[in-house]
Amino acid sequence: MKSLLTILAIFALIPATASANHADGGTLQKDVAVEVNGLVCDFCARALEKVFGKRDEVHGIHVDLSAGEVAIDLNDNQNMSDEEITALITDAGYNVVKINRPEIVSE
Repeated sequence: MKSLLTILAIFALIPATASANHADGGTLQKDVAVEVNGLVCDFCARALEKVFGKRDEVHGIHVDLSAGEVAIDLNDNQNMSDEEITALITDAGYNVVKINRPEIVSE
């Protein structure tokens, strides 16, 4: 019985750790979603992670190769213009199709 509870506890933790997208264990907020053409391999993802990782306003990014999307998580009270994002991605050798920003709903 004890081993069964241990196994269940381990499986309960797997989704939580699999959804972490940052070294600090935080989850991605996805402040900006960018549709990108030309993302085909892990090297593409690592190249963009390196480029955006150098920016002070960026907390982290997640590259979804199958969807052709780059999700950018910005630090609190930080922003990047569409032009800056486009320039970084274009300079890395990829084409920006569309930049999506979530709508801010005020209460």
